[in-house]
Amino acid sequence: MAVQLNHTIVATHDKQESAALLADLLGLPQPEPFGPFETVKVDNDVTLDFADTEGEVRSQHYAFLVGDSEFDQIFGRIRDRGLSYWADPGHHQPGEINTHDGGRGVYFEAFDGHNLEILTRPYGSGQ
Repeated sequence: MAVQLNHTIVATHDKQESAALLADLLGLPQPEPFGPFETVKVDNDVTLDFADTEGEVRSQHYAFLVGDSEFDQIFGRIRDRGLSYWADPGHHQPGEINTHDGGRGVYFEAFDGHNLEILTRPYGSGQ
């Protein structure tokens, strides 16, 4: 069997609210409970398992490869919600998107300081 990512745990202060927000922004089915988690399933069968955490939440980076039409829809929801976005992971280019490798990419924060990203071409793909 090939090695594949199956799931990852996303620490948050409100697992239901955070999971629902991510699913809504990405246009995915509503989260489902699984044990102590609220899970968001992406199209390649990977789940992001949201867990309630006490105290500080350390920022993590989650990047989602999407098609051009999905990018337009997701980016529209980001703007509709008034979320800040940047062209770079260090947040030095506010209000911009990047066009690396002939695609489009944007970074944004939606919950608990996690750095989320949508991109239409894998970086380094040269497409």
